Amino acid sequence: MANGTSHSIHYGLDPESHFPSKCTLRRAGVTKYNPTTEAITIALTWTADEKHGWEQFSATVRHELIHAWQYHEFGEADHDATFDRWTDALDTTQHCERFTTPKWWLVCEDCGGRIARYRRSKTVRNPEQYSCSNCSGSLHVEKDDSH
Repeated sequence: MANGTSHSIHYGLDPESHFPSKCTLRRAGVTKYNPTTEAITIALTWTADEKHGWEQFSATVRHELIHAWQYHEFGEADHDATFDRWTDALDTTQHCERFTTPKWWLVCEDCGGRIARYRRSKTVRNPEQYSCSNCSGSLHVEKDDSH
């Protein structure tokens, strides 16, 4: 935080210890923040490097470094204006390229927006109970047949 306290940033490169969930199936990297200890951890999965190569993987590293900076400065991170102002300077994008195929897609019946889903979440099981975050339209699920 910007209160003058010193902080350390830990770079975790072991997917087994930093990705206990199934997010290694879909995330190239993630930045985590512990508000109690103010520890910031960047975890990366080498599968993304193997799939996309160093150029894309290094862009993911830069993407996660922006999130680490946001946590350090503001105690929270997202893809808003504080993130966007660094993407050009660090030659990265707001959203990292997907390196696995989702099992399902939530599709808005009004605007056609598509959201990837990798597990059978409540939203996938009961799309009628949710609406599109862009236009409030009804959702339906499409199964990806490549699985």
